Amino acid sequence: MNDSTESRPTPEKQPPPRTDGTRERVVDSALKEFAAHGIAGSRVDRIAKQARTSKERVYAYFSSKEALYAQTAARELDVIMQATALDAADLPGYAGRLFDYYAAHPDHFRLVSWGRLELAPSTRIDEESRSAAILSKLELLRQAQRDGVLDPTMDAVDILALVGQIATTWMSQPELADAAAKEAIDGSIAARRSAVMAAVERLFPRR
Repeated sequence: MNDSTESRPTPEKQPPPRTDGTRERVVDSALKEFAAHGIAGSRVDRIAKQARTSKERVYAYFSSKEALYAQTAARELDVIMQATALDAADLPGYAGRLFDYYAAHPDHFRLVSWGRLELAPSTRIDEESRSAAILSKLELLRQAQRDGVLDPTMDAVDILALVGQIATTWMSQPELADAAAKEAIDGSIAARRSAVMAAVERLFPRR
C-alpha cells in the first residue's frame, strides 16, 4: 500500500472547556450582597466568604468592587431581557412580565436600583450594557410605529419610560405596596398586577 494513501489516526476528541464555578459563585454572592447593602455598603470579604473563596481570588477576577458590580448588573440585565421580552404590539403584556419578574425577584430590582442611586451616569461602568438594552428596546418600539402597530405620535423613549415606570410602581414604592395590601379593596398581588396592565392598556392599547 502507498504510504500516502494510508489512513491517518483520528485525533483524540478534546473535552469541552470547563466553566469556572468559583467565578460564578462570586457573581451569585455579589448579587445578594449588592442587593442588600448597595455598592458602598457591600464588602468584598463577605462576598468571598459566601462564595467559598478568598478575597484575593475575587480581585483576581475583578479589578475592583465597582467592576464586580458592573459584571453582576450586566448579567442581571441580560437575564431580565430574556425573561420579559418586550413585545411592542402588546405593551400591557410586557408590563405584566416586568411586574411578575420583579415581584418574584425583589432583590434583583434592588440590585439594579442601587446602580442608579450610587453611580452618576458619567461614571457608571455598567453604562454600556444598560445603553445596549435600552437601544434594543427603542428599536423594537420604533419599528412597531413604522409598521403601524404602535401609535407614532409619542416618542419611543417616552413610551419605554412610562411603561417601565408603571410596571415597577409597587417595587419602587414599597410603602404604597404595604398600604395596598391592607387598604385596597382587593389587597392581593394579582390585583396590583391587573392595575398595572390596565393602566398600560389605556395608554397603549394592544393592536
